Amino acid sequence: MRWIVMPDRLDEEQEYRFPPAESATPNGVVCYGGNLSPGALISAYRQGIFPWPSNPAFIQWCSPDPRFIILRGFLHVTESAQKALKKALKPNSGYALTLDNNFQEVIKNCAAMPRAGQPGTWIFPNIVDAYTRLHEIGYAHSVEVWKNGNLVGGLYGVSIGMAFFGESMFSLESNASKIGFLSLAKTLFNQGFEFIDCQVYTPYLELMGGIDVPRLIYLSILDAALKKPTMKGSWSKMFPGFPERELIMSADNNHEVMVDRQ
Repeated sequence: MRWIVMPDRLDEEQEYRFPPAESATPNGVVCYGGNLSPGALISAYRQGIFPWPSNPAFIQWCSPDPRFIILRGFLHVTESAQKALKKALKPNSGYALTLDNNFQEVIKNCAAMPRAGQPGTWIFPNIVDAYTRLHEIGYAHSVEVWKNGNLVGGLYGVSIGMAFFGESMFSLESNASKIGFLSLAKTLFNQGFEFIDCQVYTPYLELMGGIDVPRLIYLSILDAALKKPTMKGSWSKMFPGFPERELIMSADNNHEVMVDRQ
């Protein structure tokens, strides 16, 4: 078990060098310890590592091999997903999608969402506080899906360079998280984002184009994405027209493929 020691707090411009991602154990653990200050989190993502604590007492830093990602050009939109998007984006549907409108409610709902095969959440209060701070300084972002004024779905993640690191999503109504995720993915890929990091395999995201890539390939893709500027700040201001119906409903914008799976 490898423990690390870092300063009590690292600001966003301060880099911390983690043990190499390639040194992870077979189950993907790189090290334990440290803290969740902005500089620590940003440094971790830039090095292909993310926090995945099994309990709130100490931090577990991970880099799984393979890594599950969706590459630009390989987003899958099933027929059922396209129908759900069309329904949600129809005028007077009762649905509304927003960016960075209520980050705290999104992450708290993600923490409370039951997960099949998981005894509890890894989104402990210290995780909520850390990512809320990342949101406040412009690195963490949320998508909210509303139905008749009620928050029914959403997701959050971290953006650095032209990479988006998805963290978690929730859905209180059928297809709500799918609508939010696909709307965000189409928007980001249209902006030139190279990939969405989904971390580990799930059948749900495989349907949307997720693939396993070896860690070394992932680190190479990540390195290229990090050479581009970060879209730091409020995405509600950067994407004032979100969701752009024409973009979201387009099935031929060179960023996705249509599939007939459900």
